[in-house]
Amino acid sequence: MDVKGFTSAISQIAAEKEIPQEKVVEIIEQAIATAYKKEYREKGEVVKAKIDPKTGEASFWLVKTVVDESTAVFTEEEGSEEEEEEIEEGKVRYNPKRHITLEEAKKENDDVEVGDEIETPLEAKQEFGRIAAQTAKQVILQKIKETERNIVFNEYKEKEDDVISGIVQRVEGKNVLMDIGKILGVLPKEEQIPGEVHRSGQRYKAYVMSVEDTPKGPSVTLSRAFPKFVSKLFELEVPEIAAGTVEIKSIAREPGSRTKVAISSEEEGIDAVGTAVGQRGTRVEAIINELGGEKIDIIEYEDEPKEFIKKALSPARISEVEIEDNRALVTVPEDQLSLAIGREGQNVRLAAKLTGWRIDIKAIGKDEIEESAEAETE
Repeated sequence: MDVKGFTSAISQIAAEKEIPQEKVVEIIEQAIATAYKKEYREKGEVVKAKIDPKTGEASFWLVKTVVDESTAVFTEEEGSEEEEEEIEEGKVRYNPKRHITLEEAKKENDDVEVGDEIETPLEAKQEFGRIAAQTAKQVILQKIKETERNIVFNEYKEKEDDVISGIVQRVEGKNVLMDIGKILGVLPKEEQIPGEVHRSGQRYKAYVMSVEDTPKGPSVTLSRAFPKFVSKLFELEVPEIAAGTVEIKSIAREPGSRTKVAISSEEEGIDAVGTAVGQRGTRVEAIINELGGEKIDIIEYEDEPKEFIKKALSPARISEVEIEDNRALVTVPEDQLSLAIGREGQNVRLAAKLTGWRIDIKAIGKDEIEESAEAETE
């Protein structure tokens, strides 16, 4: 073998396919082993090949797995390569071409155990027929394709539950296909921000919901509507949140309209809300722009439920909060009722999601407030 040309070919394949050179060599060894078996050995046998990178010479071995006689099932019919070796739990169909009993194996090596592989050297061959060579070629193409898919899958699987940047490639039906690097991510209709218009060439950030391995290759599902997308954007824009000195406690979102975020900090001297908002609102403004103008309310988290509910209902002024079981009865001045409830009930709905409490709101008139204040003074 032309070692220099062989090494150069491996480097070229590795660079073009972005596959480690060691993996390319492994694929070629598997292909040569398949060709050797096709040309010189019997069907059902397991052949292993190894290429010496310095000389380019290939060595071959016949591989047999050690099985225990007590758990092996001896039949006249040999199990095929394709079917599972286990025919029932704890049992294996014995195939003399692929297996060797523990008793036989111990004749050569006393240290051998069940499950070990016994390798017997085979005569090296240099000549292969057309069919064997074609088989080797098919193995190489198939294995390289599988390896590419696995590398891409693993790369994007690591990005699951994170934010990724992509460019709108095209719109197919209700789905938006985004170029996120090596593959296209899918932004389904239900994961899009309502009212957002997608045009080819636009760059967006999106949350990686899931990465699945399918027969057609890795499939990446994206989202811009998921609440955690907002918290991940805060991590990108606010270093203190990414570092953990400021923590997002809870988040409630209605995509395209409004989001409430509760944050806190355990470290003294840190204004959690001010840190998230940024100087002159620059940090939160960057997130609002990414979300297409979606309003964001940032409130300080409170351990005490009554105080937390009061802050969650901001900007409304709350008179009193009473807790009963999993229900909070909130009293507000009459002129604050519509503000507390919000447009189409949005403010109280988001506050309930944010705090985890069922919230009921009632208003009291001006006279009732004066009487309540007078009684309190007395």
